[in-house]
Amino acid sequence: MNRIIGIGLIAISAASFGTLAIFGRYATANGIDTYTLLFLRFGISAILMGILLFLRREPFPRGRTLLQLVGMGAVGYVGQSFCYLTAIQYASPGLVALLLYLYPMFVAILSSLVLHEKITQLKGAALLIALVGTALTINPQGGQVPGILLALSAALIYSVYIIVGTHVMQTVSALQSSTVIFTSAGLVYAGLMGFNGPRWPAGIFGWCIIAGVVFIATVIPVVAFLAGLQRIGPTNASMLSTLEPVVTVVLAAVLFNDALKPLTLLGGCLILAAVILLTRGELRKTR
Repeated sequence: MNRIIGIGLIAISAASFGTLAIFGRYATANGIDTYTLLFLRFGISAILMGILLFLRREPFPRGRTLLQLVGMGAVGYVGQSFCYLTAIQYASPGLVALLLYLYPMFVAILSSLVLHEKITQLKGAALLIALVGTALTINPQGGQVPGILLALSAALIYSVYIIVGTHVMQTVSALQSSTVIFTSAGLVYAGLMGFNGPRWPAGIFGWCIIAGVVFIATVIPVVAFLAGLQRIGPTNASMLSTLEPVVTVVLAAVLFNDALKPLTLLGGCLILAAVILLTRGELRKTR
């Protein structure tokens, strides 16, 4: 039952994360720059999680665990998001997204080396199918070498983030870890925003965009992912997260009339097939 809950949590996380690119497009149209958006995203999220932590009377992490969580936020989240957003300036969004979604493969390799997690034939097959599906879904195009290297860096940083999170989540709750991660990332982006100058949201609609980014694309997916990570492990969690581009593509088609090409639909079906294959394998373990 615990693994079933974990699968559900990761699916919720992936679907919620899939909305971030949509909100990002609205934010750009509203005149909100990247540093201001990310400061508000993590800063407000940190305040909300801190209030919940206080109300639930959960202690604030300390010692080595605190330092690891600070690193996950200030280095992991900040580094991944910076590399990803900068890579888009040198390569197509499709190519950058494809390279980012190499992270399940990196996580599988790191899990095998660091955590001694066995890569079964089922996991290997699901990973390969998911990677092919992701490539078809996001329709990659060309890009310059800096963009490719930055996108690969984003994938590697996020992979290390997940591996570190697997260890840290053995000693703290998803609420405790999220509070520290959001606070650390928020402080870094506060400095970057201050250096570059803020560009605040315009009007009620602009702040509604920020609310969506905070609640739907940050608090819910991060907490759900960390909670699910505790239950099903890093490799399974990263592979199930490949649902994210499917959600993004579908929402873009509905909201912005982006065309759904046959290859995109095929890619989405392959990702879903990989998720079903992996999920069935996990459910068998619960019997």
